Amino acid sequence: MSVASAPVGRRERNKQEKLDRIMAAASELFAAHGVEDVTTQQIADKADIGAGTLFLYAKTKGELLLLVQNAHYAEALERGRADAAATADVRDAVLAIVRPVVECNRVQIDNGRTYLREMAFGDPTEPRHREALTIAFETEAAIAAVLGRDGTTDATRTATIARIVSAVMFVTMAASTNIGLSVDEIVDDIRTQLDAMLPG
Repeated sequence: MSVASAPVGRRERNKQEKLDRIMAAASELFAAHGVEDVTTQQIADKADIGAGTLFLYAKTKGELLLLVQNAHYAEALERGRADAAATADVRDAVLAIVRPVVECNRVQIDNGRTYLREMAFGDPTEPRHREALTIAFETEAAIAAVLGRDGTTDATRTATIARIVSAVMFVTMAASTNIGLSVDEIVDDIRTQLDAMLPG
């Protein structure tokens, strides 16, 4: 006999509706103006909530950016995993994981760079930062799984190479010297570095 899940209460539905409005408002404003040029008051106004209510969901603008971008990055990683599963060549499969993440990061370059900074230097105990770090670790795990497909490479080595590839990807996306580069140019730069790392 299966147990039916309890219906979601009105309070929980209201909280979720507010969170959805906050995410939609922040996403739209950040995409249009960049995180630096948007105030928390503008987000609260667009979401039709008070500023105090907004801070119950995210204490800083950085946390709001993480809230929005984490969802986009998780979707990008899922696309990358699916593309990698359909790609036979190991290098191409790794780049199939990398490309959607780069594309996500370059939608609004300042937001992408700020997101990476928040992820790297934010409080890892804060839930939004922890979620961002989890996505980064999942990206490494997906890359390691591709590198270890043939079963002949030691798991520790594939995990180490995956961590290096992930670091290369994040540094390449975040570097000030790369602000003007396109998605293809970023991916080509990562490919060059990957070629120097992988044998054969």
